[in-house]
Amino acid sequence: MSVSPMLVRLAAERATGALLRDHGTLYLVDGRVVHAESPAAPGMDVLLTAAGRLPREGWDEAVDRAGAHRAVGRFLVDSGRLGDGELEICHLGAVFDAAFFALSPTGGPTRFRYGVGHWFGTVRPVSAEAVERETLRRRELLDAVWPYASVDTAPVVPRPAAPHQGVGARRRALLAAADGVRTPADLARHLGRPAFHTLLDVRRLAAAGLVETPLDTVPDAAAVPPAPAFPPVPPVSDPDIALLRRLRDALEAHL
Repeated sequence: MSVSPMLVRLAAERATGALLRDHGTLYLVDGRVVHAESPAAPGMDVLLTAAGRLPREGWDEAVDRAGAHRAVGRFLVDSGRLGDGELEICHLGAVFDAAFFALSPTGGPTRFRYGVGHWFGTVRPVSAEAVERETLRRRELLDAVWPYASVDTAPVVPRPAAPHQGVGARRRALLAAADGVRTPADLARHLGRPAFHTLLDVRRLAAAGLVETPLDTVPDAAAVPPAPAFPPVPPVSDPDIALLRRLRDALEAHL
């Protein structure tokens, strides 16, 4: 299954330019993906500066001095601000992150502008096949964890943990930043994290009953098959958490 037949065709043509979709843009050189961006995913500037790896003025200088030459990435390395390997890893993560959203299902038009390049420049080209394969893998992973996509765009509202329910440090930081207004995309920018990994954490928190799920997407308790269809669940103080745990266990049983 292809997530974008046009991307496959452009790869076969070894095309160079920008593939524009409703939720983002992929930049190709000789049919390979060299950059991606999406309003839903933090860009390289956020990933580098919010995490404290690069001061904002260092990023701004790189864009000012090398953007017109499409060589911002190369400038960051040549000026000693980043190592080659560090740039490659960060950029590759940002490409897959933005591509996941850019290639999301859409009813809008898909266009290709031949010859258009991105000011960041080429770091490490990725095959269109690899981008599609990773996009599909991420979709399947999200649905396996918690198959209610409404949490991906809704404000993240934390819920109290059940007694003795542990939360890892990364998700604790996410919950601490969740103010009931920020969406997963907002939290990704605020924390300087890839958007997909933030979505994955939010879905895991939803499956554990630690964030709210919009009511219109949660199955009614009466529709959930009674035991023994689901494994027994220890009693908890909140019946909604018990329901979420039963759903999670049922999903895991089919993985």
